[in-house]
Amino acid sequence: MPPANDLAAIGTVELAQRIRKGELSAVEVTQATIERVERRNPSLNALVYMAFDEALDRAREADDVLRKGEAIGPLHGVPTALKDITGFKPGWPATWGGIRALKDNRTELSGLYTERMERAGAIIIGRTNAPTMGFRGTCDNYLFGATRNPFDLSRNSGGSSGGSSAAVADGLLSLAEATDGGGSIRIPASWCGVYGYKPSFGRVPHIARPNAFNGVNPFIFLGSVTRSVEDAALAMNVLAGGDPRDPLSAPDTVDFAAATKRSIQGLRIAYSPDLDVFPVDPRVEAAVSKAVAAFEESGATVDTVKLGITIPQQELSDLWCRLIIPLSLFDFDQLKADGLDLLGDHADDFPPEYLHWLEVGRHQTAVDFLRDQAMRTEIFDAVQGVFEGYDLLITPTLACLPVKNADNGNTVGPNEINGETVDPLIGWCLTYPINFTGHPAASIPAGLVDGLPVGMQIVGRLGADGDVMAASAEFERIRPWKDSYKICEDRPI
Repeated sequence: MPPANDLAAIGTVELAQRIRKGELSAVEVTQATIERVERRNPSLNALVYMAFDEALDRAREADDVLRKGEAIGPLHGVPTALKDITGFKPGWPATWGGIRALKDNRTELSGLYTERMERAGAIIIGRTNAPTMGFRGTCDNYLFGATRNPFDLSRNSGGSSGGSSAAVADGLLSLAEATDGGGSIRIPASWCGVYGYKPSFGRVPHIARPNAFNGVNPFIFLGSVTRSVEDAALAMNVLAGGDPRDPLSAPDTVDFAAATKRSIQGLRIAYSPDLDVFPVDPRVEAAVSKAVAAFEESGATVDTVKLGITIPQQELSDLWCRLIIPLSLFDFDQLKADGLDLLGDHADDFPPEYLHWLEVGRHQTAVDFLRDQAMRTEIFDAVQGVFEGYDLLITPTLACLPVKNADNGNTVGPNEINGETVDPLIGWCLTYPINFTGHPAASIPAGLVDGLPVGMQIVGRLGADGDVMAASAEFERIRPWKDSYKICEDRPI
């Protein structure tokens, strides 16, 4: 069996190719993955549930299929993991981001990531950590604790897909599930130095019941985190495509892999260092400003722009909280009807910041909701206005570097940046405005500051996923970041 460290450097595309050619077996890859997880995850806390025996059974089946010469999927034998909020698999635990009362909760649900990844031949080895109900940009909870950043174990991975991003950055996996309602793909991708892709709204189906429309306020997305753009393109080709269970999914398809080969010569790129209203750490701004200039080397033009946003960032972060909190209230109401009163019997399982917003949500009126949609429309119009003259919009992904982990299960982001107050839950994230609008967006590693990753957000026109993927692939070619993972490899165990 190849050493686990050797396989850790191999990406999803190469793993799939080598398994298909018989150079590696699915069992060898799965065993090496398990070995690396067992050795490195205890210091990282990225995976919180492991199904190794089940994964090995699936790997043996995968090798049997190859030996018989049967048809296989594009991810045949490649290990991956689900996220412990949205990633469901029948019989597996589901704690909704480390809610203590749900420690032994099992579900018979199956999520879209599970369905499409397994159909493509991937082997799911476990679930990754996430914050309670995904309601913050850090990864910590009272049941499992914080996920540590593989670039600096004293710092947080970011959230809510923090366990997935840390696992991929550390080489435990080459691909993991990530979802995004306010930046939960892009935030941890930025802090962990990996590539996080959020598709256009509708590009990947959002399957929810009993409310099939619960992914629109704000827009909620399913995607992935990987170490390379090529790997993300393969994952997106597997995940994208309409589904009759989602009334809003797009029937058309995009060849994400083909988009990575496209030239970006002649593209017009708008650069906003702060989305007009966000305070940004000067070190972050400097790193991203230097990175965005690289596109000019490939024949694109880059202009610094103003979007015309006038709503203060503190009002915008409050808007995001008000829009998304009814989803939680609805979920808790459903659970209560089934006999589990989490808020009544287990309120101590929830962070005080989250309980505050639940209380706000209870008192919102229909008129309040429509007023918030009008505010959201102002952001949509501002972003759309940029695309009247430009093909892409680029910003910092986040306004700050990774924060230190707390020791009480309640890590939050900064309260202040550049002397300006920000909401510690999400106010330092330049990601959530793009959940108001539905545009495709990615966080791509822009460089390191004091050994810590900085992400650059690339936003495309509505439906123009190919432009974002093409620009991402070109940036990786001229500013590769793979050597940065040596920092993770050398971290103390």
